[in-house]
Amino acid sequence: MRSLGEQVRDWHQGAEAVARGDWGCALRLFSSVEELPSRMSFNMGCVHLLAGDPEAALRAFDQAVTKDTCLAVGFLQRGVAHFQLDQFQEALSDFQLALVQLRGNSIIDYTQLGLRFRLQAWEVLYNVASAQCQLGLWAEAANTLAESISRWPERAREGLTTALYHVQKQAPLQPRQVPPGEVFRPHRRYLEHLEPVDFLGKAKVCAVHPHSGTAGPPRSPAGPACRLCWLRPSLPRPGRHSLGKCRVHWRLGWEGDPHVQPVCFLGSYWAPEDGQFWVPILREDTLQKAWRDTASAPQGLRLQCRGVAGRPVLYQVLAQHDYSAQGPEDLDLHRGDTVDVLGEVDEAWLEGHRDGYIGIFPKSFVVPASEAVQ
Repeated sequence: MRSLGEQVRDWHQGAEAVARGDWGCALRLFSSVEELPSRMSFNMGCVHLLAGDPEAALRAFDQAVTKDTCLAVGFLQRGVAHFQLDQFQEALSDFQLALVQLRGNSIIDYTQLGLRFRLQAWEVLYNVASAQCQLGLWAEAANTLAESISRWPERAREGLTTALYHVQKQAPLQPRQVPPGEVFRPHRRYLEHLEPVDFLGKAKVCAVHPHSGTAGPPRSPAGPACRLCWLRPSLPRPGRHSLGKCRVHWRLGWEGDPHVQPVCFLGSYWAPEDGQFWVPILREDTLQKAWRDTASAPQGLRLQCRGVAGRPVLYQVLAQHDYSAQGPEDLDLHRGDTVDVLGEVDEAWLEGHRDGYIGIFPKSFVVPASEAVQ
């Protein structure tokens, strides 16, 4: 089986082939990417539309929405393919399905997923009206556009008012679609990790400066207080591509050299007595508590990095359901997983970190850790 790095490279080169108008090369490269079935099928459908083959585009978009039934932009583009084939009833159905998958939101921004396109509800309603026109449902088309204008009056100047005027004169409309040449592209952070990475790495040293007095770390066999701990990361979970800083379990050792410079550590420690969650290390007193709480623990002190490249953890959530990643930008979830939330993508998606992996996942699959029922 081809490695994820090889597939990401093909994905990137396929997007570049689209940009230069090499449809055959783009289709060949996209078809070789096995890790992204829905997005690659979507990309291939867009290429077929550009190449003037709506039948092949329809087959590709069929695969895309079958593999990801929530892909609103996939239903939009499949509706466009139906429209070009004069299958207007099917086009109307797909545009309505795209509206359903917006789930009441006025917009879905696909930029975070690698597609430079923002699907807006008023545009979907515009397409609904375009299909209704072709079916001779002029009154329904006018009502659809009037509803869109009433809900988003600021969009009227972008063509809705003119479209309503044409419909009232029984002049047909052409549907809106993803701009030509726009396809799902790999995030730049995946491209940065195409070269082989030694995940074992070398042992690193982290300086710890305890308060004076009895509240301090355990002492080494030689007597002086421990100032340094050797940090060696564990391997990431096999079978997935690890991005950013990994969640690691540190193995503590002793070091007597006082000249090692301290480093900044943004992280948290595992404290089962505090609700079985990672406790952020925000101040020196938190670090002291970590030492005290784990001094007699058989497994020792377990630390993890917080976020990626210094990004703060906003809060933690607990997975209530399993979620299977649809591509490398997604984060696998298993019921009971604790996830560090790094950002909110939109009303329905979060970006998070778990076990060394960064990705996005549906907000509806998790609850705040503070509200979880153990």
